[in-house]
Amino acid sequence: MALEAAKSQYRQVADLLREGIERQDYAPGSTLPAESELAAEYGVSRVTINRAVQLLRGEGLVRVLRGRGTVVRAIPPIRRNSSRRYARTAREEDGSRGAFDFEIRRLGLKPSTKLAQLGQVAPPETARDVLGLEVGEMVLIRKREMFASDEPVLLATSYFPWDLAEQAGVTDVDTGPGGTYSRLAEIGKGPVRFTEDVRVRTPTAAEERFFALSETQQVYEIVHIAYLEDGTAVEYREDVLPTYQWIMHFEWNAENGNGDQEAQH
Repeated sequence: MALEAAKSQYRQVADLLREGIERQDYAPGSTLPAESELAAEYGVSRVTINRAVQLLRGEGLVRVLRGRGTVVRAIPPIRRNSSRRYARTAREEDGSRGAFDFEIRRLGLKPSTKLAQLGQVAPPETARDVLGLEVGEMVLIRKREMFASDEPVLLATSYFPWDLAEQAGVTDVDTGPGGTYSRLAEIGKGPVRFTEDVRVRTPTAAEERFFALSETQQVYEIVHIAYLEDGTAVEYREDVLPTYQWIMHFEWNAENGNGDQEAQH
């Protein structure tokens, strides 16, 4: 296949491979041909193929698995609707066990969660301050590894005041339909307002291993706080998500029908 002289060969090969993945010439979860085969097909060196594949790895379209080679991304990007994902009707629809369960199922994927840590701990200083706790007060930690059709897509670490967690029964492994927020609502402590701060950062070594990230890939870190109507925070949570795997979706209504004249210019 002839490539244009005016454009870097490895970028052209990456474009062609990307188009093939999008057309599903290479099916989700399948293995790309060996570098030597691709080099022969495109009439370039194996070094060029390697550089093209590195671009696709950075985009999350493929990943390299030991013993398998270069594998096409098995699942599509997941849209995270921060504006709607915590509605109680959404959490409990079809027996979903929380917002993550709901949004993964609606994509036709199978959600699963591994509880990596559950118990009573001293909170990190940031969580302690947000939850309004005194030094020495304990919290419940719920640290979860979360998967979509067996693909690791989310790490979530929640902190709840210990007394509140015991009262709501969320110290158990299984928090039941609707998840922890539904259990909190049952005792009159259901959160009604949420804030989220989102930033992009380099993954830690542990995060890189869990998500099988390449050196060039980054993660979203979302600090999520849930509040009662009186402003009391009942949960401090840190979510970590691969940037290539998630689309951050936000939506809202204008505050009034007339609009702000300054905002229109």
